[in-house]
Amino acid sequence: MLNSQILELDLKAYLSQRRELVEASLESSITVVYPETLYESMRYSLLAGGKRLRPILCLASCELAGGTVDMAMPTACALEMIHTFSLIHDDLPAMDNDDYRRGKLTNHKVYGEPVAILTGDALLGYAFEFIVVETQGVPAHRLVEVIAKLAHAIAATGLVGGQVVDLECEGLQNINIETLNFIHSHKTGALLESSVLSGAMLAGADNELLQRLSRYASYIGLAFQIVDDILDVTGTQEELGKTPGKDQKAQKITYPSLWGIEESQRKSQELVELAKAELVDFGEKAQPLMAIADYITARRK
Repeated sequence: MLNSQILELDLKAYLSQRRELVEASLESSITVVYPETLYESMRYSLLAGGKRLRPILCLASCELAGGTVDMAMPTACALEMIHTFSLIHDDLPAMDNDDYRRGKLTNHKVYGEPVAILTGDALLGYAFEFIVVETQGVPAHRLVEVIAKLAHAIAATGLVGGQVVDLECEGLQNINIETLNFIHSHKTGALLESSVLSGAMLAGADNELLQRLSRYASYIGLAFQIVDDILDVTGTQEELGKTPGKDQKAQKITYPSLWGIEESQRKSQELVELAKAELVDFGEKAQPLMAIADYITARRK
């Protein structure tokens, strides 16, 4: 068994190396042509940095299921395009009305609200085209299944549905844990689950592995959101790259507001342990996904 320090160093190297691969693919995915403003806006937000957690989860699950990085990279990039679309729209004045994202001015602050809306739309549409056109060596029926999975994670059944309920609950004080879980399992968890499952689906994973990965993803998705809620209370703008304290200003119910910071931290760690337990039978091949689960509770941004 590797000690925690070596695991941490390995994880840093793994994340760094995979992030570089993803960044290079994203960099080449969009070139600036007419109308230049739209393409520049797409690149501005897509290439603004970030953890690239969703693409990395996709690559890791594909390798766990016996696939390759090259096989999964177009879908990994598409996941980041979809995530970026959701962030651009989430930051709009009609939603969270935020000025900063990933340490930079939000898209609508640079390009204006109309272009920001259309930039999100353009990234969402391009994501699906990118999967179909760029993926090599994967049977067509698997691509169709991946596209259906991603569409389900985005629509009313996923992050859009979660966002609507989140908006409806702003300012309400009688929100229960079931409603809060619904919001975040859809708004955050659905795309994280698709990130994990899509990579394995591309590699032809069997149902047992997909079920284990689905449970893993649901656990880390909820843990991720709990930690996000904690960091919104405890983090600084320099650490987060975005404005802290937004949830309290918007009068949103969060996990710390229901449970307190200490209990929220305990719950997130418990979820991470449950996630890792789903993959323990897969040995060394599952180590990246297990280490990422630990990273979720240890992160500061």
